[in-house]
Amino acid sequence: MELRHLRYLVAVAEELHFGRAAIRLNISQPPLSQQIRQLEEELGVRLFQRTKREVRLTEAGRRIVSEAHQVLSQVDHFAKVAARASEGEIGHLSVGAPGGVNEILVETLRTFADRYPGVHIELQYMSTGMQIESLREGRIRVGFVTLPIHDTTLTLEPIKKEPLWVALPKGHALARHKRVPVAALADQRFILFPRRVTPGLHDSITAMCRNAGFNLHVVHEVDNIVASLTLVRAGLGLAFCAPSIRYLWKDIVFRPLQQSAPPIEYAVAYKRGGQSPVLDAFLGVVRQVAQKKT
Repeated sequence: MELRHLRYLVAVAEELHFGRAAIRLNISQPPLSQQIRQLEEELGVRLFQRTKREVRLTEAGRRIVSEAHQVLSQVDHFAKVAARASEGEIGHLSVGAPGGVNEILVETLRTFADRYPGVHIELQYMSTGMQIESLREGRIRVGFVTLPIHDTTLTLEPIKKEPLWVALPKGHALARHKRVPVAALADQRFILFPRRVTPGLHDSITAMCRNAGFNLHVVHEVDNIVASLTLVRAGLGLAFCAPSIRYLWKDIVFRPLQQSAPPIEYAVAYKRGGQSPVLDAFLGVVRQVAQKKT
């Protein structure tokens, strides 16, 4: 028995006329009659009472037609689910993101949820270093990371670039500068993220300081920007950050650096060869939002 047999059965049952059912199915009548007879033989019951004047369903036929309707309805549902899944409209996506505020991430999640309500997003907060490891191992499918990253197993799409600024406690002597000279940071105590959090940016910052003639004096290591700026606010040191964070911390002074400093560059990352319809749809929204924000 095949699905076409059920469709033939339903058509004849609804038309109660083999000729009209054949026209509806776009086949000739003799093959339709033959298929119905084969179905009756396979089931071992008579589905229709046939006379020269009419065609009527038997009791067994009525039962089988009712079941056939349910099967065909379920098949149609499966087809619709498969079509939606192939377009990325339903499914699950695990997303990695750093702590703190990321306007592209926020706008992407909002827009994606509006367009694809059938997709469940699992958001996991983790550092860039943890995201790289999680992408390799398949624990997340896409991540919002800080560049540079040197990993040939990942595809990296830059989405935003910001200058490197320094965060100072209110009343700090360096706050009088409109732009802080990098060399002036030589004797300062710093709160910095561990290298494992964002290895590339960590290396760029320490190289900048060495080029200015000093090694960065790190007194505290924290793994997220909120903890870092909390310590700055408490007067325990200075921190490097992106300027976009400054609007949320009114009692901290934020200043750009005088000399050229490595930018903070953000990217969306995903594993090479690991794309899916849901991921493609998500990346499409990321690109659209990133383009609008630049």
